[in-house]
Amino acid sequence: MFRIALVLLIATPALATAHSGVAGSRSMPELSDLALFACAAFGIWFVRSRLRARFRRNAPKD
Repeated sequence: MFRIALVLLIATPALATAHSGVAGSRSMPELSDLALFACAAFGIWFVRSRLRARFRRNAPKD
């Protein structure tokens, strides 16, 4: 599962970019910006869930 997540985090921004070579005005975020945001949000969620599971497993028993 970790390998799949790693591949998605690396490949998604590269697949979302399409550059025509012509500079233009920015009226809204590009698809690559949205893909980077989604990858960052997924990465934060994934790491936090793994850390929660790790500390839940190693919690002292009362």
